[in-house]
Amino acid sequence: MSLDSAFQTPQAKRQYVRALFATIADRYDLITAVLSYGQDARWKAKLVSLADVRRGERALDLAAGTGDIAFAIAARGATTIGLDITHRMLQLARLRSRGASARQALDVPLINGDMIALPFKSATFDLVTTGYGLRNVPDLDTAIDEIARVLKPGGRLLSLDFNRPENAIVRAAYLAYLTIVGSTLGWILHRDPDTYRYIPESIRRYPGARGVADRLAVGGFDHVTVIPLLFGLMSLHLADVSTVARKREGGSR
Repeated sequence: MSLDSAFQTPQAKRQYVRALFATIADRYDLITAVLSYGQDARWKAKLVSLADVRRGERALDLAAGTGDIAFAIAARGATTIGLDITHRMLQLARLRSRGASARQALDVPLINGDMIALPFKSATFDLVTTGYGLRNVPDLDTAIDEIARVLKPGGRLLSLDFNRPENAIVRAAYLAYLTIVGSTLGWILHRDPDTYRYIPESIRRYPGARGVADRLAVGGFDHVTVIPLLFGLMSLHLADVSTVARKREGGSR
């Protein structure tokens, strides 16, 4: 499937993302470090710190990738599950766990699953985290509804992702940078310049930090906060699921 057709329908995006991440899994940590200007680990550490993990809580890390957020949450005492749509990512997460985190990693089940159809009962978790997850789902509203469903009333969501800058000039420069760097890395690593061009293309179609915050509010979350990172090129979302069930316009959770 071509990159141009990947965003035509939710099903097309689902198929494209699954194939893409299976292809790039072994290079994922390198690419994330490069495209985050080496700040990815620091941002994820900030997410974990803001999560205010309490010992004995149940936590779910979505789009878990190679497991860094899931293992860090578990190290703070939460009973943690990591979920990712890409089986190879989960294999790498198991291989990656070593040193001080290895003991915790043994207690973190890693599940192959889809963010828009979570295989958990409602009101199961106290905390849901995700790094670079919401931008990649084929249906953002459904993913938000699923997260709200599996969180307990008052449960917390923290999400780290690229932002879509509101300023048109900044946005154009940012996307141009990601396109050039992504195309170059795609050619060097995979002999395919389109491999990492998906990232700027997905950002172009992303509602951005404020748009995601609005959708979280509609989807049943309260106290939605956006923390800009890297001069607003990245963002952290923090939110609590409402203690009162709410219906999204045109559907229900």
